[in-house]
Amino acid sequence: MENQKDVLVLAIESSCDETAAAVVKNGREVLSNIISSQIALHTLYGGVVPEIASRKHIEKINQVIEAALSEAGVGLEEIDAVGVTYGPGLVGALLVGVAEAKAIAYAAKKPLVGVHHIEGHIAANFIEHPDLEPPFFSLVVSGGHTHLVRVEDYGKFDILGKTRDDAAGEAFDKVARAIGLGYPGGPKIDKVSREGNPEAICFPRAHVEDSPYDFSFSGVKSAVLNYINGCRMKEKNSPWKNAGEGELSGFSQADVAASFQKAVVDVLVGNAMHAAEEFKIDKFALAGGVASNSALRGAMKEACEERGIKLYCPSPVYCTDNAAMIGAAAYYEYLAGTRHGWDLNAVPNLKLGERYE
Repeated sequence: MENQKDVLVLAIESSCDETAAAVVKNGREVLSNIISSQIALHTLYGGVVPEIASRKHIEKINQVIEAALSEAGVGLEEIDAVGVTYGPGLVGALLVGVAEAKAIAYAAKKPLVGVHHIEGHIAANFIEHPDLEPPFFSLVVSGGHTHLVRVEDYGKFDILGKTRDDAAGEAFDKVARAIGLGYPGGPKIDKVSREGNPEAICFPRAHVEDSPYDFSFSGVKSAVLNYINGCRMKEKNSPWKNAGEGELSGFSQADVAASFQKAVVDVLVGNAMHAAEEFKIDKFALAGGVASNSALRGAMKEACEERGIKLYCPSPVYCTDNAAMIGAAAYYEYLAGTRHGWDLNAVPNLKLGERYE
């Protein structure tokens, strides 16, 4: 998509526990991408605490925006539009970013462009892949979402399938906590799985009968918890159990992690390749925080190569929440004429493809 004049977007992302700002040129070139993560803070509580996340966003948001503008070497007068995530996400966290974006856009007399968080994750692929243009398919896998999406055009999506219960990333976090790895679960399971046997335990792979592209991960999560409890009960009742050994385990942490991860990856890749074969897809893009998982990337790469499909994956920094991806999505929304008024609000349950009214 050609554009005569360079378009600079100041983008803001605050949907969960990263306070981020970026300056993106023409939707593809990242001039700055500043991220203030709260992972260390929320690790103390075993997961994201919404009220704490909101307060920390308020503390950090001006700093990250100033840093983004400074690193990009531009002032507000050179910015063409202000893009911001307005949903889905934690409502308090979203409100901080939306309020900040509205204030900056109003003061600087710049257009305001609200962006869907999942659209941002998909658009992350545009940053490092100049050849990628719609139409293509995308598998969006994150802590709150698991979507199989046909990207028909910039900003136009057809959702083929989504999770019926837990998102894949949510299941990773819950299983990681259960086996003693803690938060954040995804990267920790990915790391410890390399030491385990993915074939050690056969956990279930759920398939939704009436919707072949939908996902369900509550069953595999429950199966892991039941397996762990069973192992602990056997160890507790064993006559060879020595007193004073500390907390009961009775299972291999690495084997459970690797077997669980394989069960999830098998379903994700299986559904994706089912769609690829039915719709004759030749381009597939991974997106979302779980897209940085090494087992998923490896399995998708192998499956796509077997079928002659070109696979696109963002670098890990663009998989997790960041503002550069929001800037990329905002650019194409801006070109399409999307403008939001000062009544723009946070929409925590915003569906992909919905528009703020």
